[in-house]
Amino acid sequence: MRYGIFSDVHSNLEALDAVIKAYSQEKIDQYLCLGDVVGYAADPKACIDKVKALVMLCVAGNHDWASINLFSADYFNPAAKKAILWTKHNLGQDDRDFLETLKLTFVNQDLTLVHGTLDNPEDFYYMMDNFRAASTFGLLKTNLCFVGHSHIAGVFAQKEDGSINYLEDPHIYIKGKNKYIINTGSVGQPRDGDPRAAYCIYDSDQKEAWIKRTGYDVATSAKKIIDAGLPKLLAERLSVGR
Repeated sequence: MRYGIFSDVHSNLEALDAVIKAYSQEKIDQYLCLGDVVGYAADPKACIDKVKALVMLCVAGNHDWASINLFSADYFNPAAKKAILWTKHNLGQDDRDFLETLKLTFVNQDLTLVHGTLDNPEDFYYMMDNFRAASTFGLLKTNLCFVGHSHIAGVFAQKEDGSINYLEDPHIYIKGKNKYIINTGSVGQPRDGDPRAAYCIYDSDQKEAWIKRTGYDVATSAKKIIDAGLPKLLAERLSVGR
C-alpha cells in the first residue's frame, strides 16, 4: 500500500492544489489527512471540498475543532484566533458537518495517525522534543505514527533500547522493530524555513517514507488572505516559511 499523507492545509487552496498535482505523479493507493484543513488562510470551503473528495480518512486538528466550537479559541494567539472567528462565519452547514465527523486518532495495521500527540490528543500538544515524543512512543501500538501540528517536517526515531533520535532526512527507512513518528510538515503554512508545501508518501510494502516539497502560487494565496481582511502577518509568513 502506498499512502499519500499530508497535514495542515489551513485553507490554503493554492498549496493544496499544488500538492494534489504532485501526488498525481505518484502511485498512491490511499490518501490520509492529519487535520487542520481550515484556519489561517481564505479558502476553507474549497479546501474542505477537495479533502473530502480525496482522502479515505482525516483526523481532527485544533483549528478544525475550534472552528465548530469543540476546542476553545482562547488557546490561540490573536492572529490565529481572528482567523478562527473568520472561518466560523465562512463555513456552510455541510462544512461544519464534515468537521464534526473528525476523530482524534486513527489506527490500522500499517500506521497510527494523530494531529499532535497520542497523550491527551484532545489537548493538541506540540511534539517538539524527545520528552514529548517519548510519551507518544509509549502509547504507540504500531511501529509508525504520522503527526502534524508543528508545521515542521522531521522524524523522531526510537530504537529497541528506547533511545530516541531526531532525524531531518526526508527519506526514511523503517527498520526492524524500531518505532518512528513522522511529522509530514504543513501543506498550507510551513514553518521550517522552506516555504514550499510539504507532503508525505509512505510505502508499507517497501517500508519507506518520503517527505517531499512542491512550490505553489504563494502570491495569490497571500493576496486572498489580505483581501479577506485576515491579519497581514498570515500572508507575510507564507513567503518565508515561518
